[in-house]
Amino acid sequence: MEGMFYSTQNVWTWWIAIYLFLGGLGGALVVISCLTNMYIKPHKDLVIWANLSSFAMLSAGSLMLFIHLLDHWAVIYVLNPMILVTKPDAWIAWGTQFIVWMMVWSIVYTLPYMLKTDLWTKMPVVGTILGWFAWVGKLPQFLHNLIGWLAIINGIGTVLYTGLLLQSFPAVALWHNPGVPLLFIISAFSTAMAFLLLVLYLAIKQDEDHELRVFYERTDVILIAIELLIIFVFFHFTTYGLESARHTAAILWDDMGWIVGFIGFGLIVPFLIEFRGITKGWNSAAPIVLAAVLVLCGGYLLRHYFMYAGSYERPYPAVNSIMQHSRAEPAVEKVAAVPKQKADSQAF
Repeated sequence: MEGMFYSTQNVWTWWIAIYLFLGGLGGALVVISCLTNMYIKPHKDLVIWANLSSFAMLSAGSLMLFIHLLDHWAVIYVLNPMILVTKPDAWIAWGTQFIVWMMVWSIVYTLPYMLKTDLWTKMPVVGTILGWFAWVGKLPQFLHNLIGWLAIINGIGTVLYTGLLLQSFPAVALWHNPGVPLLFIISAFSTAMAFLLLVLYLAIKQDEDHELRVFYERTDVILIAIELLIIFVFFHFTTYGLESARHTAAILWDDMGWIVGFIGFGLIVPFLIEFRGITKGWNSAAPIVLAAVLVLCGGYLLRHYFMYAGSYERPYPAVNSIMQHSRAEPAVEKVAAVPKQKADSQAF
């Protein structure tokens, strides 16, 4: 393998990491809030906070992806649902459809609750717009639940898409791994639990939500434990896998931001805080709020380092790599000495 070398991709950077983070978080928020409202505890305030936050997150994330596009007019094609028929192998097309319809159905599901809240109905402009959709608040319960399930299905698709998009790149060993979608799904739901805990502790602040908060904390502890297990598997995959995977390991496992920032403060510390909370409890909400913030930071760092450490194998040695070998220098000089006319003739 002498002369073989690896490059770290530099096209998908931090703003794609933000897009993947907001996409997974926003999709999971819709799924959890709708399921909670329908099957655990009716909670219109939680639905409003979660679904409007999800709408804002997906809007911001999609805008960042749109800015990143080389051809901005190409967005017309992925917004057309027919692309799923004409180009079914394009994950960006599936993801766009999941995101758009999740945003549509989640807002429709939220409208009846906004129509019952003075904060929204009396708000300038917003209150007027809500008045146009007063009929939505009169829908039968089974239709409202059906709309909720449409939002849930598209939310699950959105969460799954963020992992499948990366997994579809075979050149990057770190990404082209069946564990990536699972890791991103677990991380998305963990960060969504953390976000909803912040909402329940800092925004809604209802004593009757104690059992719901404990349920979210217990669920998040399980999700973080699964995430740690998957990261351990990824450690073995990158350390003992393909050479490009080992090159990724050299980037990740020597970086304190990954080890201390993501694994330490993004996973282990909040796991210990929340585990202590569900076993012995805390005298205040501060530790759980801190844990939730750390989980959200860890969720972004996961995507950031996956972009940062995405390596691929080049099929040819770099010029700089050749120049470092003295025996290769005459060959380089010989190629450089070929007259332009002769080189052009050889090209044909």
